[in-house]
Amino acid sequence: MANPISFSVSSTASAANAIQPLDGFISYSIEFSSFPDFAGNTSNPNNFSNTLLDNLGSLAGIKPYIRVGGNTQDYAIYNPELTIAINGTYNDSRSPDYPTTIEIGPAYFESYGTWPDVKFSHGFNLGGNHDDRQWDTLLETAALACKALGRDKLYWWEYGNEPDLFATSSQGPVRASNYNESDYVAEWLNGTRAIRGVLEENCPDLLGSHTYGYLAPSFGGTNNHLKAPRTWADGLDADGDIKLFSSHNYISGAESLGVTLQGTLMNHTRTALSVDAHAAENATVRPGVPYILGETNSLYNQGRPGLSNAFGAALWGIDFAVYSASVGIGRVHFHMGTDYRYASWQPVATGKTALGTKPPYYGNVAAAFFLGSEGPSVAALPLSSGDDDDADPETDVAYAAYVGGALRRVLVLNLRAYNYTLNGTGGAELNPAPRPVQKYRFADLGAAAQVQVRRLYANGSDAVTGIAWDGWSYNYELDGGRPVRLTNVTAGETVQVVDGAVEVEVPDSQAVVLDFGTGGRGAAEVGLSKT
Repeated sequence: MANPISFSVSSTASAANAIQPLDGFISYSIEFSSFPDFAGNTSNPNNFSNTLLDNLGSLAGIKPYIRVGGNTQDYAIYNPELTIAINGTYNDSRSPDYPTTIEIGPAYFESYGTWPDVKFSHGFNLGGNHDDRQWDTLLETAALACKALGRDKLYWWEYGNEPDLFATSSQGPVRASNYNESDYVAEWLNGTRAIRGVLEENCPDLLGSHTYGYLAPSFGGTNNHLKAPRTWADGLDADGDIKLFSSHNYISGAESLGVTLQGTLMNHTRTALSVDAHAAENATVRPGVPYILGETNSLYNQGRPGLSNAFGAALWGIDFAVYSASVGIGRVHFHMGTDYRYASWQPVATGKTALGTKPPYYGNVAAAFFLGSEGPSVAALPLSSGDDDDADPETDVAYAAYVGGALRRVLVLNLRAYNYTLNGTGGAELNPAPRPVQKYRFADLGAAAQVQVRRLYANGSDAVTGIAWDGWSYNYELDGGRPVRLTNVTAGETVQVVDGAVEVEVPDSQAVVLDFGTGGRGAAEVGLSKT
């Protein structure tokens, strides 16, 4: 066995300086055109979706916040005569994954009444999509949305999706090539002031400082045609109504060359570089409002089969979320849509995709458990120097969660890819190679005596079925997404702390949470070693 390499953090670097995320940290963004599928309506609510949200709420103490938006919010035109929620037409040359010509009717807003105890942000059409009904749509839907949401269901408003791509969008530009930050700011202020005017007339009770505001600018990234720092400098928040500084992030693209599980998603260095660009943007702008990722997922263009819908993407989702929390991102909204490869669940059966829970959801559950409901502070545990050449900062990852200065949980990710079939996802032959196991050691645990071990399990990184968290399945076919205890997966595992240290074995392509309960300690140094 190789010499141990330590992850360690002192009390001042971990407990004192760890960062506390916002509540409901694991949240979702749902494509505007897909929202009626995910939520249903008042006569036929989507109870499966609500059950999955309830599961997360039981872990986090609050159900996920739901952002309703995406590219299709800027295609949606209101038709008061439409008798169905949405009428969308697909144009495969623009996108095969969502409609690009869309009308919504009054029934669309019924979907906001189907999920108890959930708060929503509603996305208004700024892009226009070359339709001269855009402005009337804004005024009419603002009245409908505010009445449907009210004080109890309103998260915040959003006006426009990824305006930094309006002049360059691959789905077709909706602004001139010289469209700049000041042009966008002028449009945004004009529109948000009009929305406020509609609320004054229709929903005046939503105009208080705690009920009126926006998440903005909802840019697609940190290096696109428009730059967020410039929009703030040009007066984006002139009215003081931006409550969350929202940006979007994808690690890479579904069609990008060279994208793999190991090199792209199960690669902590790649994830950290992507998130760090947002942390740097937040530090530069410093607008005085929390910074969130209002839309994010693995690979843009709705993900790639065999990557975004595999167990490796669930492991990526944990690393991405918890690392984001550790660097000051306040909340992450994982994006989803009907038939999207990277979605956490498929809300309805279609000709393309079966209804059901997908691997990324299990990563969301594990991350929600690690973050907990106590308002923890989160710190990444960096690799320290050592002699073990097997330790790799791209694949050996650990985090600590502190509550009241005391160590409560430690998350360990072994991101080494292990394919359980010879030919990748869907292959017929099983991989005959044994699954390697790494051993991790935590030292300086003080008086802790026994630690619970909770595992996120699958047969390998390429698995799309057979996934469990701490022995629980959330699959639709078992009990509609409610947690079901599996009898063929080990649960209730504990390890003893010996001389202030504990060791745990983690197979390649697995995540483990060491749960110290209420008996953790905070003042002493925390150390983690891999053997």
